[in-house]
Amino acid sequence: MNILLVGDVCGRVGRTALLKYLPILKKKYSVDVAIVNGENSASGKGITPSTLEEIYRAGADIITSGNHIWDKRDVMKVIDSEPYLIRPANYPEPAPGKGYCVFPWHSKNIGVFNLSGRVFMPPMDCPFQKAISIIKRLKSECDIIILDFHAEATSEKIALGWYLDGKITCMFGTHTHIQTADERILPAGTAYITDLGMVGPENSVIGMDKDIVIEKFLTGRPARFEVAAAPAIFCGALLKLDDGTNKAISIERIMIRESETA
Repeated sequence: MNILLVGDVCGRVGRTALLKYLPILKKKYSVDVAIVNGENSASGKGITPSTLEEIYRAGADIITSGNHIWDKRDVMKVIDSEPYLIRPANYPEPAPGKGYCVFPWHSKNIGVFNLSGRVFMPPMDCPFQKAISIIKRLKSECDIIILDFHAEATSEKIALGWYLDGKITCMFGTHTHIQTADERILPAGTAYITDLGMVGPENSVIGMDKDIVIEKFLTGRPARFEVAAAPAIFCGALLKLDDGTNKAISIERIMIRESETA
């Protein structure tokens, strides 16, 4: 079984790149299921019904999010009704939406859950404790369990990866928009990568117009960030599972630079 994990889709440039490259990658790698982080899909912050529809149209099966899930008010129209759109499960309850979903694939169930980090991030319930409680719920009905950990600090991501090694099939990180080169199968069998990277403008500062961001660093004054222009970069990873055991065989980084494919 092949599962494609796709990093944070950022703005229109990211959505356009997703529509262009996701179908190509699904065909090239015989992808069975695609999991996409969509929390930055609407103007670089948030998600709306229309950007959600675009992500599904590109070929996503499950859409994860993060700390920007609430940034566009229109998300409230779909957050409770969309079965495969999830938000971080460690938001204090009660919170709209859900923190995990179960996606049926042939005779198997794939459990996907979303957590937010707490280091340099908004206050949340403990992701470590929340992870264990969700795994207990999913274990009885799921053959495969995958976590999108939306967090800033690499140390927090790596620590959670070690903590969950052997308890879940795969943990991938999102949020920083920078792909890390540490993909591996941990000793107890969990596939891991600290951050998938993003699908968005390559010549940018994590998706935003670089000149505006540089000006803010130089002056310290407030600035209104805008999503940068194309060309795009497409980042993600391909997770391969053994069909008999459902265990991870490999996790391989994927990066497409649009500037190099023209």
